[in-house]
Amino acid sequence: MENTMLIELTNHKAIRLLRELEQLHLIKVIEDNTTPTTKKLSEKYRGMLSKEDGKLLNEHIEKMRSEWSSI
Repeated sequence: MENTMLIELTNHKAIRLLRELEQLHLIKVIEDNTTPTTKKLSEKYRGMLSKEDGKLLNEHIEKMRSEWSSI
């Protein structure tokens, strides 16, 4: 039975548990500390809004900023 899973550790205590499972020959730990590729937010969300919606959003943001400046 060959099942591979990628696990992200959220607590360093989990390392000890994984090592214990490995010693019991229940799992095999394969250490691969590759970092996931990160995209710029502009690349991630490109094309999510139409040009018209983007223009309206920018106008709304500018209006809100000017309102805050006048306070």
